[in-house]
Amino acid sequence: MAQKPKVDPHVGRLGYLQALVTEFQETQSQDAKEQVLANLANFAYDPANYQYLRQLQVLDLFLDSLSEENETLVEFAIASGSFPVSQLFTSDGRSIGASASTSVLPMNTQD
Repeated sequence: MAQKPKVDPHVGRLGYLQALVTEFQETQSQDAKEQVLANLANFAYDPANYQYLRQLQVLDLFLDSLSEENETLVEFAIASGSFPVSQLFTSDGRSIGASASTSVLPMNTQD
């Protein structure tokens, strides 16, 4: 079993999420990447985290993970699609996130 992420729980929500993103980007361990991405996907279910996830560009991390060879990372990236579409719009009205989200949805359906 993978080790727990190396994050100080006393750094606040933004600091905790930043530490997860940093760990995901810096680790060479596939197990650690899987665990961290799963944690970030779980945080995506809570609307209280949307501003932090946007600020840390976690959506880009999820989208980048869709092209990984590791199927577990792809699965967790797809599972992170819990972002409501309205939360994927950037502050200047661009709908890049919404477009990306709609391209992911067909990948999660079975014929």
